[in-house]
Amino acid sequence: MTSAVPVICVDGPSGAGKGTLSQHLASALSWHLLDSGALYRVVGYACRQANVALDDETAVAQMARALNVEFQPGEKGVTVWLSAQDVTAGIRSEAGGRDASRVAALPRVRAALLLRQQELARTPGLIADGRDMGTVVFPDAPLKIFLTASAEARAERRFHQLQGMGESVSLARLLDDIQERDARDEARAVSPLVPAEDAVVIDSTTLSADEVAQAVRELADGRNLLSDASE
Repeated sequence: MTSAVPVICVDGPSGAGKGTLSQHLASALSWHLLDSGALYRVVGYACRQANVALDDETAVAQMARALNVEFQPGEKGVTVWLSAQDVTAGIRSEAGGRDASRVAALPRVRAALLLRQQELARTPGLIADGRDMGTVVFPDAPLKIFLTASAEARAERRFHQLQGMGESVSLARLLDDIQERDARDEARAVSPLVPAEDAVVIDSTTLSADEVAQAVRELADGRNLLSDASE
């Protein structure tokens, strides 16, 4: 898939900071944002609401094709709308993340969402946040970032995030969930979680969000992707 629109892919495991980085870049550059993880979360959420079994691949793929979903960036993050219903809180839960990982392992679901994701590459540019953006969805993107961090660091970040949302969570449970999700995402037959061959790998374990963003901005600038971007 080749696009004349510049795309910066941000792939990596859950909790590495992809969302924060992608929202920062989209806002700073005034580019469009694709949160592919939210798409899979919405699929899982919609299936739960419709009592569709998450292991019924045909039915889940039908739900994925019929989704009426929109992303609305704002000062407090991205609001996700499903058929005019704000489902942001519902899909951002830990259960929402587990459901997303389950439906993302289904080949027909990934195929159903592939074209929808590619259609979001519109001028002036797109920040694509996910797990297979650089390997499958936008293989010709001029800049691919694979953002990672230790499982312990990712669990701690998620722990503080969920506490801030008023959820009662266990750090040990979060660590187990992250390690299980990593194993599932890396082992799946379709679009496993691996860096693209030409991706720049950034380990954010000891880096602040600002340091990561600055590093990516410098990479993008070095590839002449920011010539028309707002500062």
